[in-house]
Amino acid sequence: MNTTSLATLGAERPARSTRLPAALLERLTLPVIAAPMFLVSSVALVAAACRSGIIGALPAANARTPEIFDQWLAELSGQLATATEARVAPWAVNLVVHRSNKRLEADTATCVKYRAPIVITALGGPQAVTGAIQSYGGLVFADVNTPEFAAKAAKAGVDGLVLVCSGAGGHTGPMAMPAFVASVREFFDGIIVVAGAMSDGAAVRSAQMLGADLVHMGTRFIATEESMAVAAYKDMVVESGFKDILCTNAITGAWANKLRPSLVRAGLDPDKLQPRTAFDLSNAEEDIKAWRDLWSAGHGVGQVKAVESTRTVVERLHQEYEAVLAAELDDPWMCRFRAKQC
Repeated sequence: MNTTSLATLGAERPARSTRLPAALLERLTLPVIAAPMFLVSSVALVAAACRSGIIGALPAANARTPEIFDQWLAELSGQLATATEARVAPWAVNLVVHRSNKRLEADTATCVKYRAPIVITALGGPQAVTGAIQSYGGLVFADVNTPEFAAKAAKAGVDGLVLVCSGAGGHTGPMAMPAFVASVREFFDGIIVVAGAMSDGAAVRSAQMLGADLVHMGTRFIATEESMAVAAYKDMVVESGFKDILCTNAITGAWANKLRPSLVRAGLDPDKLQPRTAFDLSNAEEDIKAWRDLWSAGHGVGQVKAVESTRTVVERLHQEYEAVLAAELDDPWMCRFRAKQC
């Protein structure tokens, strides 16, 4: 295992052509984060992702209590400390920083206790946790879905922004990735992560070409052996396509992409859902029951063809990414603009 410390990530000079600190870059095999997915991401999935060389992210809310969350981080950090792979990526935690999250203070303290390398905030201002996480050298990425929210998060001093673009599974955004990245790059020179239909190696490379440094990939990892998704959910992801995606705010009050067949399976009419006016986590138990049966996926769902191990998925991403790089070398446009003969 590579044991390079992440404690000084924020102070390091980024490597050429990327804004990722060198200590982070050298631990990755691909610029990918296995996205934190509510009631799907598990310790096993995150550990498998990290051991495959991509960042694995775990939602604190997946642990039913702060005590269980503490146990999970102890288990995760212990597993990765003894991993023998040449490149073991750092892990991340997703914290919902909305004012209705009664666990935020306790979960933040647990992140500090285990020195979470990366914390990804969602559904609120990151300033609630930025100071605590950055105090030991951790990185804070803020999950945002408009340029306006991105600007506010940038002013709060985050290290990175996760741009939730149109097509993202679960909580989604209204803006297409190229326009969103270009808009944010006008005022932010930190790390940019993009989310939304990132399902293969070509998508990863395209995001880099647009100016992003990492991608969030969620739907591709729902149907993995290590995920907490039930078998019927995994099968539905494999069998579904874009036509099966419904964007609605009827579940939590925030817009989210859901699988229409899961709503039908739960006895709901997807075309007659009543919108909710505001996001609220104060009734967490009811929300968990709703999300457990009403399943999410993004626009890239049609590219998931089978239930596989996380390592197998990452290996295929490697192959796809390498194929794109090889194709660039023979691209006539590349040759033309480099003024060299092919």
